[in-house]
Amino acid sequence: MTKYTQHILVIRLSAMGDVAMSVPVLRALTTQYPILKVTVLTRPFFKPFFRDLDQVSVFGADLKGEHKGVFGLYKLSKSLKVLSVDAVADIHNVLRTKILKMFFLGTAFVQIDKGRAEKKALTKGIVFKALPTTVERYAEVFKKLGFPVNLSQPTFPKAVVLSEKLQTITGNHDVKWIGIAPFAAHDSKMYPIHKMEIVIEALSKEYNVFLFGGGAKEVEILNGFQSKFNNVVNLAGQLNFNEELDIISNLDVMLSMDSGNGHMAAMLGKKVITIWGVTHPFAGFAPFNQPDDYALTADREKFPRIPTSIYGNTFPEGYEKASGTIAPETIVNKIKSVI
Repeated sequence: MTKYTQHILVIRLSAMGDVAMSVPVLRALTTQYPILKVTVLTRPFFKPFFRDLDQVSVFGADLKGEHKGVFGLYKLSKSLKVLSVDAVADIHNVLRTKILKMFFLGTAFVQIDKGRAEKKALTKGIVFKALPTTVERYAEVFKKLGFPVNLSQPTFPKAVVLSEKLQTITGNHDVKWIGIAPFAAHDSKMYPIHKMEIVIEALSKEYNVFLFGGGAKEVEILNGFQSKFNNVVNLAGQLNFNEELDIISNLDVMLSMDSGNGHMAAMLGKKVITIWGVTHPFAGFAPFNQPDDYALTADREKFPRIPTSIYGNTFPEGYEKASGTIAPETIVNKIKSVI
């Protein structure tokens, strides 16, 4: 198929971390196959992820409006067919994309193998071993389409020159910059806030610390840290998505939970230290191109059923405290060792 295919439609509708993990794969794909044109079908919000990939364009899916339901997906498929794609790489493989597949009869359409049985065995305690990473599973889809991708020597974009507005917020880069994203979709994946405060205080004595978050409650907590410690800046609520990526591209290291912020930093080539609660990197969701020891995991002697689920949404009583078994000093020392 390589000889004939020039335009690939890549489908990854959500979630943030999973979309971010597609970026280094698409960067490698388009670098190694410069003749290719790639269109990514995803939510419009994620378009900035692909801003430095010249061969990649984004088609925004309005899944809550125009493209909602079966009839909406049919309408979406008609719009996509106008693009005259030669093949479809479905790296999401959910009900919506299965429906879209029906509308692409006659077009090469390869769907990701999510390894659901393997992941179920991992969370049920039947096996405890590292599964293929999500990035590797993405690459396998392109291999099946005739485009094997070498991920062993990844390249990343240069740090963005910050605008005057952002320089006013960040100040000079005369000491190392550390990003910290202390929140996650589920409390069971979060490091205890009172212990994170210890980490922030310790790091702020030597480095500039930038805090990332989202909702009103998170902003309030992060504002508290900013007012309490020198060299700490809360970025939550101040930036648009492009500006946030600009600052992340200038970080020296990112500290995050098992969450999208870690994947965003990794796709930009940053060092990423991750904290894991009831989830575990063995499920394949560790940030791209990071050494194994950059993932700090909870004590499985005290919490032997980890990983309790793939996404951290289900867990036995008391397991929400699992990440607290990682000492603040362990986190601080790890960051100092890699920065």
